[in-house]
Amino acid sequence: MVVKHPKTPWLAKAFLGLAIGYLLLPFDLIPDFIPVLGQLEDVIIIPFLVYIALLFTPKEVIQSCREQVRANLL
Repeated sequence: MVVKHPKTPWLAKAFLGLAIGYLLLPFDLIPDFIPVLGQLEDVIIIPFLVYIALLFTPKEVIQSCREQVRANLL
């Protein structure tokens, strides 16, 4: 996992933590009962936070984690 990798920068871990925290919060910035905007907010914010975290993560860390996942799947 990228979050547990020792070479992952703290800023990337912070953005991943924000994404997980936002996903688990019982409330949203825009309530889901508002048509389209409520659901669209979830679809945009969480992937955006993950994308930003991956931008701050070194490529070798991402590659190492991918190889580890592949090895565990086989």
